[in-house]
Amino acid sequence: MAETVESTVMEGTLGSQGQGQKSPEKEATSGSGLSASQRKLVVLMTHINIAMYSTCFWIQQGALPYLTKKLGVDPVVYGYLQTTFAVVQLCGGPLFGRFGDLFGTRSALVLAFSAAALSYGLLGMAEGMLLLFLSRLPSFLMHSMQGAQMVVTDISDENSRADALGKLGLSYGIGMIVGPFLGGQVTKYFSEQHSAYLAMAGSLVSIVLVVLFIPANTKAGKKASESSKDDSGPSSVFDVKAIAKLLTIPVAAYLLLVRTIVGTPLGIFQSMFSVIAMDRFNIGPEENGYLMSYIGMSNMVMMGLGVGILTKRYNEGLLLKWAIYMFTFGYLLLAGANVTWHIYVTVIPLTIGGTIMNTVISSTLTKVVPPDSTGTMLGLSMASNSIIRTMSPTVGGLMLGYAGYPSFGIVGFVVNTLLSVYMLFSQTHATVVAAVERQNAKKES
Repeated sequence: MAETVESTVMEGTLGSQGQGQKSPEKEATSGSGLSASQRKLVVLMTHINIAMYSTCFWIQQGALPYLTKKLGVDPVVYGYLQTTFAVVQLCGGPLFGRFGDLFGTRSALVLAFSAAALSYGLLGMAEGMLLLFLSRLPSFLMHSMQGAQMVVTDISDENSRADALGKLGLSYGIGMIVGPFLGGQVTKYFSEQHSAYLAMAGSLVSIVLVVLFIPANTKAGKKASESSKDDSGPSSVFDVKAIAKLLTIPVAAYLLLVRTIVGTPLGIFQSMFSVIAMDRFNIGPEENGYLMSYIGMSNMVMMGLGVGILTKRYNEGLLLKWAIYMFTFGYLLLAGANVTWHIYVTVIPLTIGGTIMNTVISSTLTKVVPPDSTGTMLGLSMASNSIIRTMSPTVGGLMLGYAGYPSFGIVGFVVNTLLSVYMLFSQTHATVVAAVERQNAKKES
C-alpha cells in the first residue's frame, strides 16, 4: 500500500513536469495566461459572486423550515425534502465539474447561478408540496461554490492554493452573516415567499457579473472551445470512466474517505439543526437569523485569517489531525448543550475543525490530479458532502426521535475519537502525508 500510494502520487501528478512543461515559478507568474491585474479582477469578482451566492442561499435556507411549517409539512416530509436536495446535488456535482473542465468556468458559473435563480423562484411560488419538491430539482446544477473553487484553483499556484481556497470561505462567510439576517427580516415583515424571491433576484445579478467579468476559460493556455474539441464534444461530459478514474488515485481516495467519515456526524446534526433550534431551544426566525450570522462570522474569521497562517506554518497531515481533534472536542460540548448560549460556544471548535479540514483536503485534492481535471476532482469532493446530506435527514430524524438530542454529540465524539486513534497509528495515513510532502518539496525545488 505504501509503495502504491507514493508511486502513484509521484508519477501521476509530477510526470507532467518532466516533459518540458513550465516550472512552478513560471506557472505562478503566467497563471492561466491572464496578466496580474486581470487575475486580481477575476479573483475579486469571484469573491463578490460567492458572497452574493451565499447571501441568497442563506436567505432562502433560513426561510425554508418556516415556509414548510406554514404549508403544513411535518418533520418526516421535511427530511424527504432535504434528502431530495442532497441526492440531486450528488448526481450533479461531478458532472458540473467535468462540464467546467471542458467548456470553461464562465459557462459553468452561468449555469450554476441560473439553476439557483430557478430554484428560488419555484420556492417563492410554492403553495404546496409539489412545488416545494420541484424547487429542489434545479440544484442538480447549483454548484456556484464549486465553480468559484475551479476559478481560484486554475489561477493560483499550488503553494498559495490552500490560502486562496480558504479566502473563498471568507466571502461565503459574509453571505452567511448577511443572508440569514436579511431572510429573517424579510420573513418577519413580509413573508417566506418574499425571501425566496429576493434570493432569486440576487442570483440573476450574479449571472450578469459572471458574463461581464469572468473569462471564458481560466485554465492555463487552453480555450474552452479547444477543451471541448479535444474531448469529443458534449458527450464527454458524461464520461463516467474519466470521472471514476480519478478515484483510483490512492491519495484522493483516502482523503475523500476521511472527509466522508468526519463529515457524516456533522451532516446529520446540520440536517436537523433547524428542527432542534425550533423545538428544543425555542428559537424563532429572527433569532435563528442572528445565530446563523454568528456561525457565518466564525467561518469568515477562520477562513480569511486562520487558514492562511496555519497552512504556511504546518503540513497538511498535521493540520488534518488538528481538525479531527477540534471536532472531537466540539462534539463533546454539543452532547451537553441544553441552553441557547451553549450552542454559541459549541460552534467555535466545530467551525475551526470544519474549516481546516475542508480547505486542506480540497487544496490537496487539486494537487494530486492533472490540471485539466481539477474541476472534476472538486466535483467528486462536493459529491462526498452530497452523499452525507442524502442519508443525514433520515438518520437524523431517527436519532432525534429515538435517542434524543444528546445522541448527535455522542455519535460525533465517538467517530472522531476512533479516527484520531487511527491517524496516530496508521501506516497508510503516514504514507499519504509523506507522499504529499515529497510532492510539494519537488515542486518547490
